[in-house]
Amino acid sequence: MAKTEGEIIIKKYANRRLYNTGTSTYVTLEDLAKMVKKGEEFLVQDAKTGEDITHSVLTQIIFEQESKTGNTLLPISFLRQLISYYGDQMQMVVPTFLEHSMKAFTEQQTQMREQMTKAFGDTPLSKNLQAPIQLMEEQVRRNTEMFRQAVQMFSPFTGQPPATAAKKTDSKDIDDLKEQLRNLQSRLDNL
Repeated sequence: MAKTEGEIIIKKYANRRLYNTGTSTYVTLEDLAKMVKKGEEFLVQDAKTGEDITHSVLTQIIFEQESKTGNTLLPISFLRQLISYYGDQMQMVVPTFLEHSMKAFTEQQTQMREQMTKAFGDTPLSKNLQAPIQLMEEQVRRNTEMFRQAVQMFSPFTGQPPATAAKKTDSKDIDDLKEQLRNLQSRLDNL
């Protein structure tokens, strides 16, 4: 899809068809997903009312991606927790927290890729190492635990386990991470 100067406007018609005004072509949700992955910004408007419906269309893309691939990105426990915040006093805090968490995760992922490229060059080996993926998964687990603890601070009467359980989990996570780093160093030494 050709990029146009300025903001890309996508019009959604009553028949559910999506029209890219920048390229003068009809597009699909899959096309919009590809645009998102490329970092292209766009605004989706209801063709009749001009209302901004970008949020609902992006949500629809997530739903289709989750259904289509079978590789769910959003665990059931996360979805349940997210739903529980609607109408709650935390509803105003959650979007900002999630936005900052995703930004931090993206930055960490970029740094990890840069470090792997420096260490191994741009080879299939650097793209397929399992350990960096495990490190990122561990970071996600830690971020999720931090989020849970932050939420518990704002609503302490939710019946969550005491902080000592979280400390034990953190200690185990650190030990697991150390072991993964030792394994990665061993692999590097063998190369």
